[in-house]
Amino acid sequence: MKTYLDYAATTPLDPDVLSAMLPYFSDIFGNPSSFHSYGQEARKALVNARSTIARSIGANPDEVVFTSGGTESNNLAIKGTAYRNRKKGNHIITSTIEHHAVLKPCRFLEQEGWKITRLPVDSTGLIDPEEIRKAITPKTVLISVMHGNNEIGTIEPVAEIGRIAREHGVYFHTDAVQTYGHLPIDVNEMYMDMLSASAHKLYGPKGVGFLYVKKGTRIAPFMHGGEQEEGLRGSTHNLPGIVGLAKAAEIAGRTMKQECERLKLLRDRLIRGIEEKIPRVTLNGHPTKRLPNNVNIAFTAVEGESMMLELDMEGIVCSTGSACSSLSLEPSHVLTALGLSHELAHCSLRFSLGSRTRAEDIEKVLEVLPRIVRRLRELSPLHEAQ
Repeated sequence: MKTYLDYAATTPLDPDVLSAMLPYFSDIFGNPSSFHSYGQEARKALVNARSTIARSIGANPDEVVFTSGGTESNNLAIKGTAYRNRKKGNHIITSTIEHHAVLKPCRFLEQEGWKITRLPVDSTGLIDPEEIRKAITPKTVLISVMHGNNEIGTIEPVAEIGRIAREHGVYFHTDAVQTYGHLPIDVNEMYMDMLSASAHKLYGPKGVGFLYVKKGTRIAPFMHGGEQEEGLRGSTHNLPGIVGLAKAAEIAGRTMKQECERLKLLRDRLIRGIEEKIPRVTLNGHPTKRLPNNVNIAFTAVEGESMMLELDMEGIVCSTGSACSSLSLEPSHVLTALGLSHELAHCSLRFSLGSRTRAEDIEKVLEVLPRIVRRLRELSPLHEAQ
């Protein structure tokens, strides 16, 4: 039995979520946009799912827009805000450690003439809200800062950022893909105008997510077709996926507090054990303001991919960073933004814990990893040079 510690990349489908979805693949197969009885039965499930999602973040049901996942939600928020508000201004503020699903839409808009300010973070990955305040200009239409970082786990001060945005009449969007269903979120208390989430990060199905859009927020669709989702996202609804997302959100709401505390204990045991057993390691990200399931550590003089492959052969699955960047030979933009050298950024591993993680899994890593690091360092020319 392998030990899976890559929950930040994706999570296994909860059996109760699968059970909730199954009828909508066969028995209740109508199109929610159809007016006949089959369609209306399906529409009832859609309405219920939307209400469940809305309650989970303190929103109204008509503020929830279903999408295909976090990437689409981020693109809709960023491009949609830009295209609808271009008469007001052409400036967007974000950070240097955002997911590529935020950075690349911003880069696309930059090529179209938009001004993008990418604010730096400190050595723990935190952005200074006052730097955001200073960066706002009369042309700023959007601030997009993620809630919790997918690589290093640092939790950003989004409520403070949202308050600053609100004071200046600027829309605030947060990528909450790593935090929705894992940390409490209230879009009103956090001054959020838009929030992106994805089902497969909280034991739901892949290919479905949502974008919260506060009532009155002016955004334009970037995918045109039917009038589904208030005209913001044309396409026949992925009803099984949406039902699964809502069920996953419902389960998360019941278990979040207890699960968060459980994972924190396991997380801290893993960090402490690695620091005690392996010399010359550095914890990446904030020591306390971090996701309850995230451990990202740099191991001096040993290549991250080699460690990951060795661990996989020992039955332990982890990653070197974001799954979306796993095919790139470039060092993590998140780690280099913290000030890590390219060499040290390539020497990092990310362990992300989840529902099936138990104490014995952590002890297995602490038994196997020191031996792997020691052997790889003996073979490493970087180790020889130090």
